[in-house]
Amino acid sequence: MKKIFLLFLFTILLQSAYSQEKYTISGYVKASESGEELIGATIAVRALSVGVSANVYGFYSLTLPEGTYQVTYSYIGYQDLVKEVTLTKNQKIGVELGESVNALEEVVIEAEGAEQNIRSIEMSVNKIDAKDIKKIPALLGEADVVKSVLLLPGVSTVGEGSTGFNVRGGGVDQNLVLLDEAPVYNSSHLFGFFSVFNPDAVKNVKLIKGGIAPEYGGRLSSILDVRMKEGNSKKFTGSGGLGLIFSRLSLEGPLIKDRTSFIVAGRRSYADVLAKPFLGDDLSGSKFYFYDLTAKVNHKINENNRIFLSGYFGRDVFGSGFAFNWGNATATARWNHIFNEKLFMNVTAFYSDYDYSFGIEEDDPRDDFSWESSIISYSIKPDFSYYIDNKNTLKFGGQFIYYDFKPAEAFFVSDGQKNSISLPEKYAAESGVYIQNEQRIGSRTSLLYGFRISRFDYLGKGLKQNYRDSIPGIRRPLDSEESFDKLESIADYANFEPRLSIKYDLNELSSVKASYNRMSQYLHLISNTVASTPIDLWLPTTNNIKPQLADQVAVGYFRNFAKNKYEASAEVYYKDFQNQIDYIDNADIFFNEQLEGDLLSGDGRAFGLELFVKKNKGDLTGWISYTIARTERQVKGINRGKWYPTRFDRAHNLSVVTSYKLNEKWSFSANFIYSSGTPATFPTNRYEIQGIVLPHNDEDARNNFRIPSYHRFDISATLTPKKNKDRKFKGEWVFSVYNLYSRRNPFSIFFEQDDLDPRVTNAIRFSVIGSFVPAVSYNFNF
Repeated sequence: MKKIFLLFLFTILLQSAYSQEKYTISGYVKASESGEELIGATIAVRALSVGVSANVYGFYSLTLPEGTYQVTYSYIGYQDLVKEVTLTKNQKIGVELGESVNALEEVVIEAEGAEQNIRSIEMSVNKIDAKDIKKIPALLGEADVVKSVLLLPGVSTVGEGSTGFNVRGGGVDQNLVLLDEAPVYNSSHLFGFFSVFNPDAVKNVKLIKGGIAPEYGGRLSSILDVRMKEGNSKKFTGSGGLGLIFSRLSLEGPLIKDRTSFIVAGRRSYADVLAKPFLGDDLSGSKFYFYDLTAKVNHKINENNRIFLSGYFGRDVFGSGFAFNWGNATATARWNHIFNEKLFMNVTAFYSDYDYSFGIEEDDPRDDFSWESSIISYSIKPDFSYYIDNKNTLKFGGQFIYYDFKPAEAFFVSDGQKNSISLPEKYAAESGVYIQNEQRIGSRTSLLYGFRISRFDYLGKGLKQNYRDSIPGIRRPLDSEESFDKLESIADYANFEPRLSIKYDLNELSSVKASYNRMSQYLHLISNTVASTPIDLWLPTTNNIKPQLADQVAVGYFRNFAKNKYEASAEVYYKDFQNQIDYIDNADIFFNEQLEGDLLSGDGRAFGLELFVKKNKGDLTGWISYTIARTERQVKGINRGKWYPTRFDRAHNLSVVTSYKLNEKWSFSANFIYSSGTPATFPTNRYEIQGIVLPHNDEDARNNFRIPSYHRFDISATLTPKKNKDRKFKGEWVFSVYNLYSRRNPFSIFFEQDDLDPRVTNAIRFSVIGSFVPAVSYNFNF
């Protein structure tokens, strides 16, 4: 592998070895009003038809022949800045862009230039700015990152109140959700109704569904990269909101002007406080609330070094005769270092902990129950960007992650006797190295190619369980166990993950793109419920549980219209999955020391067409996305070995998102969502024995029926009182209605015998939200 790595690097460097004398300008592009780095800002020399984009830290590097040039710095929503630069040596040029007056009068959806839809090598990528998230109507008027992502093509969910989301046929565990590069294992508050991301602290959201670059690894289906604000380095500011279910407050400002800044943002729901006067004595001790705190500080040491520290802590608490809580905690430390005008480095270290606990609140200590579970990860991740020339940008780096899994630390007390039902901890280490190059060939063609090599070790201290083979679909019996010492490798795996993307410009307004990527995943979410829940188990790859693999091919056509006012795309994709986990019938998930004997492994496939049209500028903005897709599995022992649809398979998904600015005081937004029904397993016949009805699936079919389709219409109106230029405090009222026409969308359907006639079986539709939900909230900033 070392020889492959060196040969790859030598080939790239050889391409740029012979050239005339050139010099490089480099630096950061920032917003003048806040000092925030502008991710993806464009730096171009139009006379030469060359340009680059700033990276996720706002850093750019542009190499040009000796001479004098007009260099244009641009970013949508900001005024272009043109600087005359005479190059006789390398120069550091940092710039700040001011907000455009026109941008204040119209809604702009995307934070990068609209041409990026065509020009960028990226495909299967969607970006949402924090301002856009706040304009989208949402449940109880509260802007939400994950709910906004669900409106994008290729993204779906099994229903309201479900945790996580599904991308191009992948499970919820197959999405790598990052907050400032730290993984978030459960991205939901309140059983999926809200996400853990505070929109007041979010700077940029990027969803990568395909053409995934080698710098990313560890999940099969997507990367949701959420970047926090750095904090205003110019002045002290604040923002917040008061809603029906929770309130939020964000404060940011400089500790040392233009060198050190911070941001702190917090939220707390208060449904429990409002409901307390109306609860009876038997429910007076009920608890149902969530809270989170997000914080970040960054410091510019000098022109070449900068450090960032960020963290998140959030928790949900529910209880009424029982105690149930879950939450995430993350901490990230990053160091940016510029070696020279061409070589940029970022080193990230993070800690991430997701845990939950469940217990019974009993007055009598002789009867008790307690259960705790968690997954903790520690990581170090160096990344390097080497700007060889304007046609080649080389990236390389690696990552090491150590995992600590606690499936169950549990006990119960009966008549004063304490009994442990805990399961042993599991340990693992994941590592990877990657190299990639983005290369321009001529004026029309761009390539991104490279690979990632990943390795996973299932570690001791622990037991290696060996199971005997059995009839597919039947629990495998335990054959033997072997004991391993601390950090001793129980099982290990390695995978080679090639990646390739290509883009060809048909003309100035359109391009075609294609990509291939292989992904490996070594973590598994164990759940056999209709939807993912906070108490699902995370387990590592073991000698019995193989790494999940996926190969994806995607092809797309991208086109802009009316001077980039409109952009459109059409993409088709095909994904092939290996080693997908499923379960025997009546599998025992919790407190099962031999759980791996209940797991099955099979193949999967997903394919579809995604259509996307977006209007970027004007008083009326928005987008329409439509996806037609299939997601299937084939597992020996299930559905008689035949292909069957997954629980999250939806054939059709349509989203219409609009925003209209009527005048300076009023703006309006609306969403319409339609999705085909999800599959479910229903009985095909029944037996009656002494008046008792027993349902039966005659064909042993899995997901043989579909529940009715899902559709919903949401609206909102925003009132901004007349602005006083001398007044720093500004506010707005948001009025919204979720599910305007009170659609009782089915989450699931179950069956029960009729109370009056036991011979009759009733199908019961369960809806999480069965009526319209009006809301009003007040947002402010100062």
